Amino acid sequence: MDTSATPTTAPLGEKTEPGRFRNGTRRVAAAFTRVRPEVWVLVALSAVLNLWAIDQNGWANEYYSAAVKSMSGSWHNFLFNSFDQAGVMTLDKPPLAFWVQALSVRVFGFSSAAILIPQALMGVASTVLVYDLTRRVFGRVAGSTAGLVFALTPITVAIFRHNNPDALLTLLSVAALWFVVRGFEDGRTRWLLLAGLMVGLGFETKMSAALMLLPALALAWIWVAPGGSRLRAFWQLLGAGAVMSVAALAWPVLVWLTPEGSRPWVSGTSDNSIWSLITNYNGVGRVSGQAGGPGGMGGGPGGGGGISVFGGDTGLFRLIGSTLGGQIGWMLGLSVAGGALVAIQSRLRRNDPRTGWVIATGGIFLTIAVVFSFASGIFHPYYVAQLAPFAAALCGAAVAGLISVKGNLRPLTIPAIALAVVGEIVVIFNTDSGYGWLVPILIGSGIAAAVVLARFDDQRLRTFAACGLTGVLMIVPAIWSVQTLGHATSGTFPAGGPSSQSMGGGPGGMGGGPGGMGMPGQSGSSSTQGGFPGMPGSSGSSSQSFPTPPTGMTPPTGMAPPGMGTGNFPAMPGQSASGSGTGSSSGTGSFPGMTGGPGGGMGGDGGQDLSSAIATAEANGGGNVAVSGQQTASGSIIEGTGDSDVEIVALGGFSGRESEVDVGWLAERVKDGEVRWVLASDQGTSPADGRVGSSELMTAVTQACEPVQLESSGTDSTTTGASAGQQSGTASASSNGTDSTTDSNVIYDCAGKASALAAQ
Repeated sequence: MDTSATPTTAPLGEKTEPGRFRNGTRRVAAAFTRVRPEVWVLVALSAVLNLWAIDQNGWANEYYSAAVKSMSGSWHNFLFNSFDQAGVMTLDKPPLAFWVQALSVRVFGFSSAAILIPQALMGVASTVLVYDLTRRVFGRVAGSTAGLVFALTPITVAIFRHNNPDALLTLLSVAALWFVVRGFEDGRTRWLLLAGLMVGLGFETKMSAALMLLPALALAWIWVAPGGSRLRAFWQLLGAGAVMSVAALAWPVLVWLTPEGSRPWVSGTSDNSIWSLITNYNGVGRVSGQAGGPGGMGGGPGGGGGISVFGGDTGLFRLIGSTLGGQIGWMLGLSVAGGALVAIQSRLRRNDPRTGWVIATGGIFLTIAVVFSFASGIFHPYYVAQLAPFAAALCGAAVAGLISVKGNLRPLTIPAIALAVVGEIVVIFNTDSGYGWLVPILIGSGIAAAVVLARFDDQRLRTFAACGLTGVLMIVPAIWSVQTLGHATSGTFPAGGPSSQSMGGGPGGMGGGPGGMGMPGQSGSSSTQGGFPGMPGSSGSSSQSFPTPPTGMTPPTGMAPPGMGTGNFPAMPGQSASGSGTGSSSGTGSFPGMTGGPGGGMGGDGGQDLSSAIATAEANGGGNVAVSGQQTASGSIIEGTGDSDVEIVALGGFSGRESEVDVGWLAERVKDGEVRWVLASDQGTSPADGRVGSSELMTAVTQACEPVQLESSGTDSTTTGASAGQQSGTASASSNGTDSTTDSNVIYDCAGKASALAAQ
């Protein structure tokens, strides 16, 4: 009798395991045993780099951490991406990255680990995908090289240890390419649909940044037409586009269809429209500059001349310049060489498996590189993390190409190697990194590799030469990546490398940040002192070299590159702005600016002592307190207000200048009880910035609402930030200029003043 199907009797107290589940676990176990050893090495390396001492980063970007806390406590705030717990204003980014963090916080509790560990795991997953999408076409050596280069790119280490949304954007970008590479193998539509889904989710993470993948992916699919005909490929692309559109527009449409009174104000806009956030602030403004933006940014007073205030000189060599080179530029020469070499070897023939890969990967690399090189709008160095996986994949392809090159193409190894070596040497000198001693070694290794690859056929020898050269090229980026673990990667601007590269330090007036350009002939009467208010963060310093303004454009006082600037950005009345920036400048402009020299960028919580405002609100019947900028409120939201029912909300966007909130809208919030108190200030605008921000709103508040003397909170008036271990800086700021329109010792009570506000 056949007893193969007869179930066995389980021991007493145990349940029989369903066969389907047992088979499933066996398949999973088998899959793990099939994982190649180099993958485990890459996973371990990436995990160590991303997770080691991650708690030292504290709340990282407190602007986002504050929002995650608000979103984790209310499903309404979660759905609408609310910055504050009262649900008054959103973040200026789409919600997907913060949904991931908020869900983690709901499960594990509000802590920096709950926020940052998911980010680190995204880095591990990205490393594996970079390995696999390269291995599938070029083999294990190339895949291992690609994964290693990606894991050891300084900016990727920094960004996966931080809570900025670029971590998820990078993962989704790699996943989109991986699905397309899988689709090249069998032409199945499902792979392309999944790629479209990844791009759509990327749009929900950082909007237009995700769309840079589309031209190359579409071109590669049409060119190769893996399904057989280009007509079929076209219909497949339409299907993928539909999936992408649904994923990308689901949340914006939800916001659009929700009545304005039932959702927060869309931060970064002046009309409370999600479409304005997409097309302007997170669209055109990122490339060509915000209209009336800050000096030094494209489109603003003092802007132009090829200078972007944070990313260095715009132009062809921006990515290997002093600002970005140390973050991404070390291996870019090899990346370019790899793309060119594979394109030549494959001759872009449809039936060559390398063709679709190089069009897709190289096309994405080229698109992002060009956009980042010439973007004159809002551009921060950590944006280049999105370029890293494609640059790393091309490095892996370069190694495979150098090993396999044959016949009359062998002479191509010489310019390819020269490009890789010269590219790194340029970055070494541009970053003044102290690794000049490596230059002779680089040159010697390049010559040796060129000789071997041009003259010898032995595959082992050729592999050793190509991998050896790549190893030498990776010495400095590997050192920089490890050095990233030795200091806090916190604040607004994460950066890899030694602590001198960190732009996201503790409270300060953007010390160590890039300088902008002055407006010749501009004069100012303000004698305000103090640093630009920022969010709390760990103490940082910066010796980074930033672009020098063109001839005749003298940096305004304090708006100079590190080591060149004195002068301070105007502080808000009654605030104490912590900062440690120093420097000197011979500039002639009297335009107030940001502190130069060492110190963290956009650190501190604005230095505004909100405890007095909270105490005043409590003593007078409670109600939420509104401030002009979200960065000012971040520390208080993270710390909480203790047993008080008072909550802190913000009205003017990140710094108080991004959102020109309508007075009528505020009147409705006052009427509904969402806002009662307003701590008015001049942060909503500045002489450097043509944007009105919350300044007009604050003026209306001072005219319509009742001033109340601030209570003493019994705490030190200098606020240095939230979170243990993140406070730094003691310098206080005072405002004794003649341009202040508000009394720094009062808070405005708007209870019952909704009609008066609406009449303004």
